[in-house]
Amino acid sequence: MQVIRTIFALLFFLSLSFFAHASENTVKGIFEVNLPSTVIQHIPVEIQLFFPETENLRSDTINIALNGNPEQIILENGFYSFKKEFTEKQTLSISTKESSFSRSITPVPLWMSVLPPLIAIIIALVFREVFVALFMGIWLGSFIITFYQGYSFFAALFFGLFAVIDQYILQSLNDSSHLSIIVFSMMIGAMVNLISDNGGMKGVVNILSRYAKSPRSGQLVTWVLGLAIFFDDYANTLVVGNTMRPVTDRLKISREKLSYIVDSTAAPVASIAFVTTWIGAELSYIQDGISTLQLDETPYDIFLGSLQYAYYPVLALVFILILIVSRREFGPMLKAERKIKKEPIPDYHPYVKELKDEKTKKEIWFNAVIPVLVLIIGIIAGLVSTGLDTVGWNQESGIAQNLSNVIGHSDSYRALLWSSLAGVLVAVLITLSQRILTLQESMESLISGFKTMVTAVLILVLAWSIALITKNMHTADYISSVLLEVNLAPYLVPSITFILAALIAFSTGSSWGTMAILYPLILPSCWLISQESGLGYDESMAIFHNVVSTVLAGSVLGDHCSPISDTTILSSLASSCNHIEHVRTQMPYALTVGSVAVLFGTLPAAYGVPVMILFPVNVLILFLIIRFLGKKIQIA
Repeated sequence: MQVIRTIFALLFFLSLSFFAHASENTVKGIFEVNLPSTVIQHIPVEIQLFFPETENLRSDTINIALNGNPEQIILENGFYSFKKEFTEKQTLSISTKESSFSRSITPVPLWMSVLPPLIAIIIALVFREVFVALFMGIWLGSFIITFYQGYSFFAALFFGLFAVIDQYILQSLNDSSHLSIIVFSMMIGAMVNLISDNGGMKGVVNILSRYAKSPRSGQLVTWVLGLAIFFDDYANTLVVGNTMRPVTDRLKISREKLSYIVDSTAAPVASIAFVTTWIGAELSYIQDGISTLQLDETPYDIFLGSLQYAYYPVLALVFILILIVSRREFGPMLKAERKIKKEPIPDYHPYVKELKDEKTKKEIWFNAVIPVLVLIIGIIAGLVSTGLDTVGWNQESGIAQNLSNVIGHSDSYRALLWSSLAGVLVAVLITLSQRILTLQESMESLISGFKTMVTAVLILVLAWSIALITKNMHTADYISSVLLEVNLAPYLVPSITFILAALIAFSTGSSWGTMAILYPLILPSCWLISQESGLGYDESMAIFHNVVSTVLAGSVLGDHCSPISDTTILSSLASSCNHIEHVRTQMPYALTVGSVAVLFGTLPAAYGVPVMILFPVNVLILFLIIRFLGKKIQIA
């Protein structure tokens, strides 16, 4: 009897497991569809299908009909995704026996993606009002996207307006890197305000005045400081601009010229130095390129080989030096420099007012120098610390390569936050220890410093929002596709790449974003074009090195010319210069250097003209341009 009971029990459990297995594979075709809200013409979008009743299964198959065509799909944990490209208005229909989905989709024409940044840039340059320009650009992009989602014209205007703030601005703020830049900028503003109140800024001005006794020497000191802080462009602009502004104000150097020197030393030197926060991103893009092509090269060797073609960054630094030494200017900068010699210093920045009002009688240079040194040393220490946590120290590599690798893979935002907090705390301790200000007065000074950054933060948030619009609308893809449809000779690829990178960076306001877009696209293409044209390995590698450099150089040029660039905005902020005036005065200089670099550097270098000849020739051409176009500035 016991044996019979046992057999029946086994049969019962086996039948249960059979029915459980059978029911597990009997899947009802009820599903949900996740479709991107924005569909751009010719850009594949990912469509996800979710079958709730199969989410606990590792995999299963089910039959569906996609636009009337039967397909058998394999589900993974209830999900299935596929990509589809929409070229015109059409209906997307998905169905099973139990459920169906249908939606009419009208893709946004890809050419419209250039309208938001283009309108923003035109309004900014024509009306010299950056807030309205950026807001209108975001609103236009939001309107276009909303309109093509099926709303009427006026409804799209209405809902697109509110999407500016509840979607794009919030999404821009919901980014740790953006928040890090905001906090870092506000901490720098607070620190600089405090070292102004405790007499540190006056002491620094007095010391620098020994070397900066004239407009020429004042600009030269600014240029040298710009080269010295080479490891990060954000830190460079904020530290150099804030430190030198009182000095240049006293020497009657225009804010436009100060912001130009600050902006045009920061990114160029950070992009080509061996140990910077840029190097990690550059090496990773290069590594992806050589891995795709299976080249027997290291990314660091490729980077070193590309430096000989870095015409724009190097020539931008040389161009500033020639301007300073020759005391000549041209274009809008000439007007700005002449204007400042005849009119009083603009009194719209608290630091200037404090220096004039003699708020504190103390002039203690180390009250400013010590917090700034803590800031700079803290940035370097933070970069090394976070980099070592990521990649460690390779005993087989040299010190220079190790440092580049470590800092290149560091968390630069954490380093900036740590160092700025340390700088503020040291400034407070120094102020309190000398009883220059009370604790309450020190806190009020820090808060006043925060307030000085509000305008810049607003501009940055709007700039990031329009960058998000250009990303969602695939502006860079459109510009790239237009310029790359033409069949190119391999020797023309570096020059076209330089122009393409400059256009994308100008439109998007991001040199890093441009590099992220172009490196994966251009590096494999230039190598394959060179090989198909019958070039040997060495000739192809020379073109490859040149292209690696021109993506970087063109990105920096476009960034310098763009009014929606975050580094351009930070340069205006640190120099307390009207942002649009900074863009207007810097753009002719940047375009001059960029034109010379591509015509007399990048292009002939691709045809094999030795670099040792091209660099002196380029410097000579820039000297002649300044000599014949520039006009002398009278020394006050």
